[in-house]
Amino acid sequence: MGTVCFIVDASVTGALLPRHLRSIRQSGLADHALPIIVTCAHSDERLTDLEKRYHAHGLVTPAHTLGARLNQAAYISQADWLLIALHKEPMAAQLWYLLYPQLDTATDALLINAATPRFSERLLLHFLSSAVTVPPYIAIRRAWLERIGGFDPELDEPALLDFLQRLYACPTRLKTLSGESLGLARGSPQSRSPTSS
Repeated sequence: MGTVCFIVDASVTGALLPRHLRSIRQSGLADHALPIIVTCAHSDERLTDLEKRYHAHGLVTPAHTLGARLNQAAYISQADWLLIALHKEPMAAQLWYLLYPQLDTATDALLINAATPRFSERLLLHFLSSAVTVPPYIAIRRAWLERIGGFDPELDEPALLDFLQRLYACPTRLKTLSGESLGLARGSPQSRSPTSS
């Protein structure tokens, strides 16, 4: 599988940051061995407390955009696989446990969703927009991240969508995973995100 590092940005996850960290640490395999880098534009007392509680490393860079913060965290980590939070929705701890074996497959990146959209949801997305949808997490090989140029350091919030569009434009060996595809039943308590922090 190689080495793994989680990258979670406080501005992306917002108030749900503790739930992301809790989910990662509750997976079992990520007990205290797998590093978590929390990127943030501003230092605050909450971040210091979360670092201690979840054994995370805070990376505060006030002058950087989101794209630059994520690139710097990827550079610091030097892990083979980077698991990056792309929006507020945290993943269930059980999903991480089921995901780790997938990192041994011949893929460059894995898009990780909590659940596979139903047909009606996919149809609605199709009619509303043809744009790329942003999944909760992406797992990407460090070598592939570097090959496609990482996140655009000039962009803040649009850096995530820009990155996914470039990922699709390249000949990426890409796989989409969901709780159902990994064996969690839709609607089961295990496939939902944790609700307590």
